[in-house]
Amino acid sequence: MPTVSVKRDLLYQALGRTYTDEEFDELCFQFGLELDEITSEREILSKEKGDGKVDGASDVILFKIDVPANRYDLLCLEGLVRGLQVFKERIDAPRYKRITPADSQLQRLFITEETAAVRPFAVAAVLRNITFTQERYENFIDLQEKLHQNICRRRTLVAIGTHDLDTITGPFIYTAKPPPSIKFRPLNQSKEYTAPEVMELYRTDSHLKHFLHIIEDKPVYPVIYDSNGVLLSMPPIINGDHTKISLKTRNVFIECTATDLTKAKIVLDMMVTMFSEYCSEPFTVEAAEVIYPDGKSYFYPELAYRKETLAAEKINSKIGIRETPDKLAKLLTRMCLKSHVLEDGEQLEIEIPPTRADIIHACDIVEDAAVAFGFNNIQMTIPKTYTIANQFPLNKLTELLRQDLAAAGFTEALTFALCSVDDIADKLGIPVSATNAAHIANPKTAEFQVARTTLLPGLLKTIAANRKMPLPLKLFEISDVVTKDNSKDVGARNQRHLCAVYYNKNPGFEVIHGLLDRIMQLLGVSPGTDKGYCIKAAEDPAFFPGRCAEILANGKTIGRLGVLHPDVITKFDLTLPCSALEINVEPFL
Repeated sequence: MPTVSVKRDLLYQALGRTYTDEEFDELCFQFGLELDEITSEREILSKEKGDGKVDGASDVILFKIDVPANRYDLLCLEGLVRGLQVFKERIDAPRYKRITPADSQLQRLFITEETAAVRPFAVAAVLRNITFTQERYENFIDLQEKLHQNICRRRTLVAIGTHDLDTITGPFIYTAKPPPSIKFRPLNQSKEYTAPEVMELYRTDSHLKHFLHIIEDKPVYPVIYDSNGVLLSMPPIINGDHTKISLKTRNVFIECTATDLTKAKIVLDMMVTMFSEYCSEPFTVEAAEVIYPDGKSYFYPELAYRKETLAAEKINSKIGIRETPDKLAKLLTRMCLKSHVLEDGEQLEIEIPPTRADIIHACDIVEDAAVAFGFNNIQMTIPKTYTIANQFPLNKLTELLRQDLAAAGFTEALTFALCSVDDIADKLGIPVSATNAAHIANPKTAEFQVARTTLLPGLLKTIAANRKMPLPLKLFEISDVVTKDNSKDVGARNQRHLCAVYYNKNPGFEVIHGLLDRIMQLLGVSPGTDKGYCIKAAEDPAFFPGRCAEILANGKTIGRLGVLHPDVITKFDLTLPCSALEINVEPFL
């Protein structure tokens, strides 16, 4: 859940009253939030440094409040205060309005076809005659960052740019150019850089380096210019210094470039609705026209209101309460969902404002009604349906096998589900392409590059880490392996495998073979070539030639056993012979 830090005194001032810490904690709970921590800037920095010595830090009390991840309207002080005030029925939910200025004043953003290769969508709006204070300015910047980390998915889906409109001249052009042809002065820099130089400049920047990968491999970079050729922004990396906003800014041009148009609309709506209250005409936003390469034009922000109809009885039954339609309408209105009862006396008409992008389905409306009613006020009842929990059959079989393998003298190990490519390929003498492994797109370490396709490497590494233990070492593991499977919606599937190894001065093949016989006895599978189980000579680069067999059960291959090849043993830093067994246990369900 996102955490919003707000200054306590500033919050109380905006709410028009003060609370004790306990009272505000209870208010947050009633509103569906959680007061996570009460701290100060000094305490935060002291914890980060670890030595308790912090100079110049503020002692202002901060509230850290956890908000639901989809409540974008609560990610700043303005939205939080507005929501709480409406909830406590001190104010009515504001009505957001989009105005279209005269044609000569309308700001236009033209999108060229070159942007299709990188970020094809853009939306824009203007906050006209806005008044910033230091606190408002900081909240404005902080909301951008919160949205970038949340719905924008670290700027990969949407990037927000804010500009002082009085320093530039429309119409604006959103295009894409080869990096060497882009030259501008980045935000808070003293000289101009080309786009490749900008990327190199921020490669070590603790904040911006995380976004470079989004476009650095693209043949063209997205850029926005005004009619005089002034560069506003190189999204999603950084704005130009020429258009930076300050406390003196009175007109803000907001643009959002995106790979997801729906999310771009939501982000723009959040930015303008949260801060339009500081405009000379509160809660009014000036529209901008966006013209696409095909000539179609659209006006943003949409600030769309929509209406939903829901039966009062459905709300009552889902929550487990018995409230009148009028009372339910009042509860929803307190959650910024203006509602009234229709003529039939049973149906509610709910108006969804542009700030509530989280309302997607009827269940979202029901949830808000439950929050307003109070979760602690819902009477506990015994479910009408009598159900008995039952263990998943595969897990039940796994637990039974674990007990008997331990009784057979083997020690259970639990190894990592991720491993290196070498563990499942080179060290076992097979090419990577033959493993059918699911690769991690952006591994943080060479030890965790792929999902394991066999349990054997994990057990061998466990033995290598415990070579000082008395011999013989007898280990087993029953866990999932992962292989690619295009027939599955996620592109991969799990299989429950059983693996056992015997490590001693002699190979101990008879021990592993005996364990296989015991496992089959427990599974109720008799020896036999047709409907039972048997072993058949096979070749596998991981095993010693002539000392490997595949295991067949009911005519199908379920695994292999044998004496490991000396090269395999050496590559896992072992020095003594080792026998191993690995089978798929799912066919026995």
